[in-house]
Amino acid sequence: MEIFTQLGNVFVGLYRSSGICSLSWENYVMILVSFILMFLAIKKQYEPLLLLPIAFGMMIVNIFPAIMANPSTTLMTYQQVVDKGLDPASYPTVKQVMDNGAETVLYNVTENGGLFYYLYQGVHLGIFPPLIFLGIGAMTDFGPLIANPKSFILGAAAQIGIFITFIGAILIGFQTNEAGSIAIIGGADGPTAIFVTSKLSPELLGPIAVAAYSYMALVPIIQPPIMRLLTTKKERSIVMGQLRPVSKLEKIIFPIVVVVLVAILLPDAAPLVGMLMLGNLFKESGVVDRIAKTAQNELMNIVTIFLGVTVGATASGTLFLTPKTLGIIALGLIAFCLGTACGVLFGKIMCVATKGKINPLIGSAGVSAVPMAARISQKVGQEENPSNFLLMHAMGPNVAGVIGSAVAAGVLISVLK
Repeated sequence: MEIFTQLGNVFVGLYRSSGICSLSWENYVMILVSFILMFLAIKKQYEPLLLLPIAFGMMIVNIFPAIMANPSTTLMTYQQVVDKGLDPASYPTVKQVMDNGAETVLYNVTENGGLFYYLYQGVHLGIFPPLIFLGIGAMTDFGPLIANPKSFILGAAAQIGIFITFIGAILIGFQTNEAGSIAIIGGADGPTAIFVTSKLSPELLGPIAVAAYSYMALVPIIQPPIMRLLTTKKERSIVMGQLRPVSKLEKIIFPIVVVVLVAILLPDAAPLVGMLMLGNLFKESGVVDRIAKTAQNELMNIVTIFLGVTVGATASGTLFLTPKTLGIIALGLIAFCLGTACGVLFGKIMCVATKGKINPLIGSAGVSAVPMAARISQKVGQEENPSNFLLMHAMGPNVAGVIGSAVAAGVLISVLK
């Protein structure tokens, strides 16, 4: 009978230490959400490089929360240290006076944090976003933007949604620094959102990062209805003329000029814009192919993995499913929709100003989600006119949006920090 009692105690211990006994309903809701995001990433291929690691990080932290646990320090007696199988000589000691007046020696025992806690420091300290921008720059061709400088207007117009949402967030009760962090979601640029939030509202980093990357992945669902609502069939059918060729010299000079202007006028945007243009200079110079390929591939892939899983791991159910967090998610969606709408509306204005030479659909690409937003402009345009090829034209506002979101981030940081 004793052996059955021991076995029973073992099974009871296993049950009590399992997630079945410790997880809350909020954890199960977030696990379900992670499954939905995995489905969208794998089946629908909505930005899988971002959405899949985010969804996996979200799932694992809600099953095993200790993977994001902070390091902890505990004062223990000599006997407690020995009972844990630790070596007392390995830990610093402090003297403490007990309630009875006696003095005793306690050991300062530090326990390591979870794996994702340490990986997350690259997000928390603002290291990963500039590295991501370095890789983006090394993969980006600014030729369409250089060939059609008017694209800058559409890229800037799409950032208007950021500032409208900023004002709206303040009006409904958020602090100014919180409102700035929420509004930047409208740029549809995850690294920029993380960078701004780490400076202004680090406590909101989790929900804002998850919202920003989720909306980037859901561009194919969110944008098309707005684009169709704000344009006519005739406008969507407009075929744009071929872009002029851009010389290698122009492509080399462009990143240098952009960095100089931004760093002088808006220093707080220099880390993001500087790394973006450094990566692009690697690509366009043609003399550092090995470095350019590393930035495009190995470095970009490694940082994307670490950033994705740790951003997802901030979405613990007990912390994520709160009214404030859900409000942030809703405002982020509004900011993104407003950015898309402003880009399209300015596209319509430019269409009129150029007497029908610009298809307003390319304005939606100004939200910065490269290159997905440009592909959506192409897709919606071809639905109306199969001979319409808007991709290269949309890439102009798209890459302008990357620069625009980084500049908007610099404005918010300089004003609010």
